Amino acid sequence: MIRARFLHILCFLHFADNSQRHDEGEEYDRLWKLRTVSDKPNEVYAKFYNPSEHLAVEEETVKFKGRVIFRQYNPEKGKCFGIKIYKLCDESRYTYDMRAYFGTDTYSTTDDMTAAHATVRHMTSRVEGLGHKIFMDKLFSSPRLFDDLYISKIPFCRTVQPDRKDMPRDSGPKQLKLKRDDIRVRTRGGLTAFIWKDRRKVYTLTNVDPPPAEGNICDDSNHPMKPHIVEWYNWHVDYVHNYDRMANSYSMS
Repeated sequence: MIRARFLHILCFLHFADNSQRHDEGEEYDRLWKLRTVSDKPNEVYAKFYNPSEHLAVEEETVKFKGRVIFRQYNPEKGKCFGIKIYKLCDESRYTYDMRAYFGTDTYSTTDDMTAAHATVRHMTSRVEGLGHKIFMDKLFSSPRLFDDLYISKIPFCRTVQPDRKDMPRDSGPKQLKLKRDDIRVRTRGGLTAFIWKDRRKVYTLTNVDPPPAEGNICDDSNHPMKPHIVEWYNWHVDYVHNYDRMANSYSMS
């Protein structure tokens, strides 16, 4: 197919009826023109594949310079302009679920549920109660989300910002003074807030492992060791980033 013919077809290619578009100013699904296409892969992912025990939820940016209202701009990344996509990947870097970010999500956000909270609950609904362990970074982390996942019987492990709502009051940077390799633990029900001082303080929320002992963890030579939960988190949370590196080798161009 020659280039001119391809562009001519592209001008008239539609996956939705334009007569069904919403009025100006009305709340609507920003991906309504491609909704039938975008939902199909997620259905196929779940139908033909069983993910591994450990899963990671992370964001990635797909390079795009076209005109869409939900295009993101981040000058700190190599892909300055693009569409942000949240993905759920397993150990083999297989994408089990994905969802585009459209800015303000008025459909799923409420006074008690942020957009990140709603995104995580949507993407983990298919693995609820199946024993999968979810790993996420601090973008999605909050004690309220963890309580929701704990009730749904979804084990998790994530880093978190110390100033997030419902975090322990004595775990802030100014309240908690730690030396190098010190460990502090706070628990509430099945939720553990774990603080470890490396060069900086690492705040982690988890319900996967039993709470570690406070103090310092040392090896047989009495040298401080990195906590097991931190090593475990660093290993599993990078699934989406590895997928992104693999996908960049097979771009559309």
